[in-house]
Parts: sequence; C-alpha cells; structure tokens
Amino acid sequence: MRLALMLCAALAAPAWSQPSPANQAVAEAEAAAALLRAAIGQLADAVAADDQVTALTEVIRGYELGLSALRDGLRQATAREAELRTRFEAQRGQLSRVLGAMTALQQSPESTMLLHPAGGLANARSGMILSGVTPGLRAQAEALQEDLDEIATVRQLQANAAGMLGSGLDSVQEARRLLASAVTDRSSMPLRYDEDPAELQALRDAADSLEAFATGIARMEKDVGAPMDDFEGAQGSLPLPVVGTVLRPYAEPDAAGVSRPGWVIATAPAALVQTPWPATIRYRGPFLDYGNVMITEPARGYLMIFAGLSQVFGEVGDVLKAGDPVGLMGGAEAPAQEFGAQFVLDAARGAEAGRSESLYLELRRGNETLDPADWFVLNPVVDPQQD
Repeated sequence: MRLALMLCAALAAPAWSQPSPANQAVAEAEAAAALLRAAIGQLADAVAADDQVTALTEVIRGYELGLSALRDGLRQATAREAELRTRFEAQRGQLSRVLGAMTALQQSPESTMLLHPAGGLANARSGMILSGVTPGLRAQAEALQEDLDEIATVRQLQANAAGMLGSGLDSVQEARRLLASAVTDRSSMPLRYDEDPAELQALRDAADSLEAFATGIARMEKDVGAPMDDFEGAQGSLPLPVVGTVLRPYAEPDAAGVSRPGWVIATAPAALVQTPWPATIRYRGPFLDYGNVMITEPARGYLMIFAGLSQVFGEVGDVLKAGDPVGLMGGAEAPAQEFGAQFVLDAARGAEAGRSESLYLELRRGNETLDPADWFVLNPVVDPQQD
C-alpha cells in the first residue's frame, strides 16, 4: 500500500499541460531572420541606387532591427528551455522513484502480493489503485515528451540562427564600408551656413567639459534660415538614434557616482547612428575623452548631442533629413565563422550582452538639459535595461 500511495502522491503534482511558449518565440525569431535575409538581399540594389546613402542606410537599419528582434526571440526561447530544465531537475527524484517502481512491478508481478499483508481483498484493492495510476503516468510521460520536443525546437532554432548570421555578416560589413564612402562623395547636401573652423577650434580647445562646449556652441549665433519643422510638437514621439539598450537614464549615477544629464545607450559594435529629426550639423569631431562627438541643431535654441562614435559623417553646416546617418559606433564583431554562435550565446545571457559600445545621448534647450525620456519613444526593438 505504501508504494501505491507514493504513486498517487506523484500524480498530485501540477500537470504539465501549459501551452508552448517556445513555439511562439521560435515563430518570432524566424520572422526576424526573414527580415535579416531581406535586408542583406537588398545590398546589390542599394549599390545601384541613385541615392546610395539612403539605400545603404535602409539596408543597415533593416539588418540591425532584424538582429534585435532575433535577439529577443532567442532570449525568450532560451528562457523557456531553462524553465523546462529547472522543472526536470525538480521532478528528477520523484520521477525516477515512480518509474523504478513501475519497472519493478512489470518485471516481477508476484511482488504485487507484497503490497498488502492482509490477503486477497486488500491486494485486489491495491491492484485497482495501480490500474488507475497507470493512465496518469502515461499522461505525464506524454507531457514530458512535449517538453522535450520544445527543447529540441529551441536547439534547432539556435543552430539555424548561428549558421544564417555567420553567412550574412560580410554583407552588412560591406554595406557599412560603402555607406562611409557614399556619405563622403555625396555633394547634394544642402548647407545652412559656411563652416567657421577657427571659432570652433578655439571653443573646443578652451572647453573643459561637454557641457561647456555645448553651451559655447549654442552661443555661436548662426543664420540658420527659416525654422525647421515643429520640433517641439514632436516631443514624446522621436525614435531613438540607434538600436540598443538604455543602460543609464537621465542623471542616474554610474558605478563611480558620476551622473550625466543624458542617456547612456549600449549598442552592438559598428551600430549605425541616425538623426531622429531634421537638423543642422553644428560640430563633428573628437572632444576630450568622449571619442567622436556630433552636435546637431534640430530647431533654433535646441541642440542634440551624440558622443562616443567611432566615425562621424557629414560636415559642419550640412542639413540632415530625419533618418540620415550621422556615424557608426566602434568595436568589431567576431569573425564570420564565430559571429553566429557568439550572437546566440549573448542573446541567452540577456538584453545588453554583446552590446559592448556606449552611445551618450543628450538633448539641450538653451543652457538647460532635457530628460530624453520626455522626447523619445522606447519600443519593442529598443528597450530599457531589464532585470
């Protein structure tokens, strides 16, 4: 009777009948992979386009959005696999005892006589209990198989993603190289004023902080012509300039206790940075320890600052359209033969894993800084850091 009671207790555990989250994660990841393949496939058309800058920007942006969506799908699928494995470990001892007992009963039917010492009637009752337990065990075995199938599906997704990503890396790297060349060659960029390098150089050399430099640029009166589109009306709707993860919000101290009046955004190596609004370039180049800095003017009295870039595009005075590239982040992806496997591993580790570069974003109005959270939209592609 003790053995029968043990079997009944095993069946009292929660049933493994919940739907399969892995299948949804795999579907989303496969859709993201299709987006990646489509972006890579457009490279040849972009090279032949009349406006190569726009076409190549779209290729790179599509690739990076696809990567981000694929990262999310892989992360969800991996989390589901971990959940199932944790469940297996928790049930391991219980299942092994149940399966061992059933195996022993099947191999030695006479052992059923030991279930109850009170004779035939009590033994018959024990047999009835066992006959009721067996279908339940079968149902648990079927649920277990479904969970194992989910794990197999996740593993297949990871293998397919690794192979596809490695083969596409060369194409997007070529697109970035062509973009840098196309931006340099483009001669149709309108100008709002002539560059004044001497004044900018003197201001840069005298400034001891990014805040002082930006304040000085704001004071450099320029005839920027007619006001641009309603920038203030765009508050709360601007897209982020890069695909990444917000690591530190406005004025949040870092590990050293230093706070900055802007956002720190973690990005993948060589990520594309775009202007979220039509703007005039007021400064582009190195500054202190910020790496390359791009300062644009989206409207009279406003400045938008991007710091930490490896390459910056355009010249002072250029007028940019919304979505125009302003530069690329630094760093380098793993070699093609390793990139896919490394990407899958990073996705499993979390939202910011593999995003080794940092873009600093600051928005200013006159002498005051503004919280980007009031201006930019965080969407499913670009999320704040998750715990």
